[in-house]
Amino acid sequence: MKGRLQKRWVLLALPLIWLAVCSPSVTAYVTSVKKGTAEPVFKQKEDEKLREVIEKGSRARLDPPVDARIDRIWRAIPGYNGLEVDKEATYRFAVKGGRRKPVSWIYREIPVKVSLDQLPAEPIYRGNEKKPMAALMINVAWGTEHLPRMLDILEKEGVAATFFLDGSWLNKHPGEAKRLLDKGHELGNHGYSHPLMSRISRERIRSEIEKTEALIRRLGIKSAYFAPPAGDFNRVVLEEARRMGMKTVLWTVDTVDWRKTSSPEWMTQRIRKGIGKGSLILMHPTERTVQALPQIIRVIKEKGLRLGTVNEVLSPKRVEIVEPVPSF
Repeated sequence: MKGRLQKRWVLLALPLIWLAVCSPSVTAYVTSVKKGTAEPVFKQKEDEKLREVIEKGSRARLDPPVDARIDRIWRAIPGYNGLEVDKEATYRFAVKGGRRKPVSWIYREIPVKVSLDQLPAEPIYRGNEKKPMAALMINVAWGTEHLPRMLDILEKEGVAATFFLDGSWLNKHPGEAKRLLDKGHELGNHGYSHPLMSRISRERIRSEIEKTEALIRRLGIKSAYFAPPAGDFNRVVLEEARRMGMKTVLWTVDTVDWRKTSSPEWMTQRIRKGIGKGSLILMHPTERTVQALPQIIRVIKEKGLRLGTVNEVLSPKRVEIVEPVPSF
């Protein structure tokens, strides 16, 4: 009787033994042990802990995108892409660093669902309030004597600006406009003869924009933005600019540098009080502006803002973030 029971247990155990020995997972583990590549249990637990840390950190660092919208006061405001942790890339980087070394969170952008292009034709006075950037928008309608010094300062400070060109000025100074491009600056359309756009006919509005745009295209580019002279516009201006593929841009902060009583110190203080994330700063190539420009740039940088072109500020693309974190 006892012998029969032992035989029965042996017969029952044989399939289990076969499965344990011959199963793919066991075979793979045995092979890895022979090769010296088997991962010990403590390392598996370390991996689990790493993934838990990354999962928790990812939730804390999620920054949802902000869609473009129409604001009651500021009108059209561009969107700003969101940011999330690329968990797999962060994990691989941490493993590559040996897990014990400090690693960086690796991010990827979350695109907005609504962009400026999807909004109706409205004026733009600023970039998104979450974007730590500002832009110098420089309207050029007369003279060239102060441009060289202005360009030297911008180059020294590593700043690219957007110059909105009056067509009658551009017609006389195509070489100066080409130099602006060669220095890495952006060009925009400022009409042809500096009229108050809301007081002229639709046909004249169209002509003002088209004549200047024809000159800009001779330089090998096209304008993305139209800045109406004196900031004067109406619904027709918005529609005609849009018809030509341009958005109508105004400003957030005005240096008022055209006024003779505006001293460089006063202009700088005005920027200090009015500047913020997404600001567009209006100025002109005057002697007062040239004197104030280094201080204005310094104030903007002290605010933690990066200076770029109007297109860069109005883009939903995020300003790059690199965040080192301690080891866990």
